[in-house]
Amino acid sequence: MWSEKYRPQKISDMIGNEESRSEIINWFSKWKKGSKPLLMVGPPGIGKTTMAFLVSKQFGYDMIGLNASDVRSKSRINEILNPVLSNVSVLGTPMIFVDEVDGIHGRSDFGGLSALVDILKEPSVPIILAANYDDSDKMKSLKKAVKTIHFKKIPPRLLRIYIQNILKKENSKISPGSLIKILEKSKGDIRSLINLAQSFVTGFNPPTEMTTEKIDVENGINSFFKSKTLDEARLILYSMQIDPREKINAFYSSIITSNLDSQILSEKLQIISEADMLYGKIIKTQNWRLLRYLNDILLKLYQTELNIRYNQYNLSWPTLNRIRWDGAKIKSFSSFMAQKLHLSSSSFVTLCMPYMLQCIKNKSLNFEFTEMYGEIVEKEIENLK
Repeated sequence: MWSEKYRPQKISDMIGNEESRSEIINWFSKWKKGSKPLLMVGPPGIGKTTMAFLVSKQFGYDMIGLNASDVRSKSRINEILNPVLSNVSVLGTPMIFVDEVDGIHGRSDFGGLSALVDILKEPSVPIILAANYDDSDKMKSLKKAVKTIHFKKIPPRLLRIYIQNILKKENSKISPGSLIKILEKSKGDIRSLINLAQSFVTGFNPPTEMTTEKIDVENGINSFFKSKTLDEARLILYSMQIDPREKINAFYSSIITSNLDSQILSEKLQIISEADMLYGKIIKTQNWRLLRYLNDILLKLYQTELNIRYNQYNLSWPTLNRIRWDGAKIKSFSSFMAQKLHLSSSSFVTLCMPYMLQCIKNKSLNFEFTEMYGEIVEKEIENLK
């Protein structure tokens, strides 16, 4: 993706917030044991994480990256950070970076914030934190222990120059009017700007004039099949701004679990297969321009009066296919096991069966099955190899 391809490789490649970046460089150049940690505060997508990575690289530190979920409890903080802080000489030159630190507090905060503040008071290695906001009551204790540097949204003028340089390198063009709309929609978020530009150029999203609010996968699938016209279905499909793999999987699992005529089901699965092959080619060749054709393929799934509702499996395609083709026997086996475990059959198949098979394969569980069930289990274990 362009956002990865054109990720800055050195600090001078970044745009905007020059004064803030200079402050951080100055802090690193003067850092010594006991120096107050840094807290970078600013909206998402403006380069806070990239800045932390690049400054650690420039000054020769090994960055240990964490986020709010890693340090939400006191025990987890001690488990992760204490070995680093107590073995600095063994680990080389570590630097700790905690992203989304404003997300630590909340209902699932089990002393994480207070434990982190204790560490910040006497740091033995450079520590940088990043947050989108710093105005909550629970951030007050943390702010007292750090030096805060604010980042602002990137001005539209700089964003326009930046994205035009990328378009030039990609030998692509966007009309001035559409470029203005993309700039407005990105709202100063560099990552969003790059993704929008690539989506526009590749055709993964519709022209900006057609773009509506982003639709999540469940509402997208349901609305797609409820659409009254092909144009309406197209607009909904393009508004599902999610990962291409996730989009293909969502259509597949929804179709395969619907009560469709065998002929219609075969036709729909053929279309899904075509979409999957295209995405496989994109990943293999890294030719992301081919994404422009993905929605055109998926649009062929549209058909009026089809009773298809969103349904999402948590299993891989190969496992799903095995379950489908051995459906009768597995249904009987799952009903038997579901009774023993006091679960529904579907819950057993999607949640328990893969783990059970893996345990049997690794000989960490021993079961005695009837001849019919033993055959199914042996076959499924063989498929795992």
